[in-house]
Amino acid sequence: MQESFSIAGLQDVIPGLFVLCDKSSDSLEKWRRDLFALLDDLEGEVLDRLSLSDSGALRRVGLSASILRTVFSLSSEKKAGFSVVQALFDVVREVERKDLQPAFYAELISLFKGVCGGDAGSAAIVNDDHGENDLSGREAALLRSSQLDVMVRRVESFMSRYSDGLKPETVLRRRQHQKHIEKYFGANDAQWNDWRWQLQHIVQDADTLLKLVGLKPDEAEAVARARRHHLPFGVTPHYLSLMDDGLLADATIDDRRDAAIRAQVLPPPEYVEQVVGSRIKSGDFSGLDFMLEEDTSPIDLITRRYPAICIFKPFNTCPQICVYCQRNWEIEDAMAADALASPDKIAAAVQWIAEHPAIREVLITGGDPLAMDDDSFEQIVGLVAAIPTVERIRIGTRTLVTMPMRITERLANFLGSLRRPGQREVVVVTHIEHPYELTPEVVAAVDRLRRQGIGVYNQLVYTFFVSRRFESAFLRRRLRQIGIDSYYTFNTKGKEETAGYRVPIARLLQEQTEEARLSPGIERTDEAVFNVPGQGKSYIRSTRQRHLIGLAADGSRIYEFFPWEDGIVRVAPASYVAQDVPILGYLERLKAIGEKISDYQSIWYYY
Repeated sequence: MQESFSIAGLQDVIPGLFVLCDKSSDSLEKWRRDLFALLDDLEGEVLDRLSLSDSGALRRVGLSASILRTVFSLSSEKKAGFSVVQALFDVVREVERKDLQPAFYAELISLFKGVCGGDAGSAAIVNDDHGENDLSGREAALLRSSQLDVMVRRVESFMSRYSDGLKPETVLRRRQHQKHIEKYFGANDAQWNDWRWQLQHIVQDADTLLKLVGLKPDEAEAVARARRHHLPFGVTPHYLSLMDDGLLADATIDDRRDAAIRAQVLPPPEYVEQVVGSRIKSGDFSGLDFMLEEDTSPIDLITRRYPAICIFKPFNTCPQICVYCQRNWEIEDAMAADALASPDKIAAAVQWIAEHPAIREVLITGGDPLAMDDDSFEQIVGLVAAIPTVERIRIGTRTLVTMPMRITERLANFLGSLRRPGQREVVVVTHIEHPYELTPEVVAAVDRLRRQGIGVYNQLVYTFFVSRRFESAFLRRRLRQIGIDSYYTFNTKGKEETAGYRVPIARLLQEQTEEARLSPGIERTDEAVFNVPGQGKSYIRSTRQRHLIGLAADGSRIYEFFPWEDGIVRVAPASYVAQDVPILGYLERLKAIGEKISDYQSIWYYY
C-alpha cells in the first residue's frame, strides 16, 4: 500500500501517456484515438519482448489491453455513465478533477502495469520456484509431489488462523455462555434444547443484549434505533451463545473471533441510518426490494425466474433476521404473529404450481419455513408433495445454525417420508457463513437429516467478514466433513444500505480461482454468482454473462451483466449495469484488521 495512487504514480508507470497529449488541443476524440494507438504500441512491444514460456504474463498483457480498450470506448462510456478518457484528458492537461479518487488511479496503474508485463503478485500463496526442469518419470513425479506438499503447508498456514465452533475449548466456552443465558431466562438444559423455547425467547432489544453479550456503544445504539423505527430484528438464544461474551467487549469488532457472527445480525449504524431514511421517504420498505421480486411474482407467494423451478413463500418471517437478507424489506419482524399466509392464498399458490407442469422443483422458503409449527409445515409441504409433476422439494432454512434443535427426529422422519427414490427428491438448503458458526448441535442435525436420505447444501454470501485469504475455503472444507455440500457463493448484493458488507467481484474471482482450486473438487463444488435484479443468477466466472466496461471516479469497476438466458433463447430484457466497490478501499479495510496486503496483490488482475 506504499505505492503512489495518483497522477504522479500513473506517470511513473507510463510516461508516454503524458508525452502523447497536446495540452493546447481540445479534441477529445483525437486523444481517444491516440490512447488506442498507444495501447497497440505498448502491447506489441511487450509481446515481442516476453518469452513464450511466460504464459501468465502473456495472458495478463492481452487481458489488460483488452480491458483498457473496452473502458476507453465510446459505447462503454455511454453505458457506464462516466468517461475515463475525459478524466485522463483533463488530468494530463492539468485540469483540476477533485472527483478522481486514489482508487481510480490505482485501477489505471494496475491495468497499464498489466499491459507492460508487470508482476501480478501471483506468488502470494506459494513462493517456491515451480519453474521448468529437465526431469521426467519418477524423478519428475517426486519433485512435483514435494511442490504440492509446499502448497498444502502454505494453505494450512492460512487456514490455521481461523476458529471453528467444534474445537473443544470453543465448545466449553460456549457451554459456559449458554449456562449464563439460561440463568438469565430462568431456564434449564431441557428447555434450551426445545426449539419452541428458543422461539419464545428471541432477543429483540438492546438492553437484553447488553446483559447477555458484550456490545460496543455504537452497536447498542444501532439496535436501539432500529427497534424504535420498527426495523425487523431478532437473535435466538442459541445464536447468542455463539458470540464471544463480555470478555472481549473492549476489542474492535474486527479483532473478535466472532466478527462474522455478530455481522450477521447486529445492524451497523450506517445500515440503520439508510434503512430508516428510506422508510421515512417512502412510507414503507418497498424501495429496498433490490431483486425486484414483485416483477417476477405471477401470483401471491410465488416467485419465478427460471424455467423449471419456482419459489414458494408461505411463511414470511424468521427466528433471526440477517442484516443483508434480500427479503428483510418485506418481513415485519422476527416471528411476526401474522407471518403465515392465509389458507386461501396457500391453496391458490399450490394450485398455480400444479397448473404449470414445467415446474419440476419447488423451493419452499420465505422467511424460514422451519420456524412454522410441525403441523402447519407438514400440511403445506404435503400439499406440494402431492403435485405429481414436482420432482424435487427444496427447503430453504437457516435454522441449522440459528436453532439447530429444530431438526428433530419428527422433522427428519417427515422429510424422509416424502422421498421417492427415482421419482422425488427432498433436500435442505441452508446458509452457514463462517466456520465459527459450526457447533456439535449442527453436526448432529445434519446427521439426522442425512440418515433419512436428505441432502444438505449450503449457500454462502461472500461478505467482507468472511473474505480473508482461505477463510471461505476453510468453511467449505469443514462443511464437507460434516456432510454439507457447497452449492452457491453469492456476491453480496449491491444494496446501498449494506455497502459495508460488500466485497469487490475481483476478490470473489480471486478466491474461486486461487484458493478454492487448491481444495479437492468435492469441497469446492459451488458456483460463484451475482444476483441481477429482476433476472436472477449470473455466473461470475463466465465472461459470457458479464464483462467489465468502465471505471467510476471513486475507482469502482463498472460491469455489464447479461440475462442468464442470453445465448439460449432470444431475450427481450436489457443488460444490467452495476457499480462494484473499489478494490483499493477493500484492501485498506483488510489492512486495518491486520491482513498483509501482499497476500492479495493478484486481485487487481481478476476482471
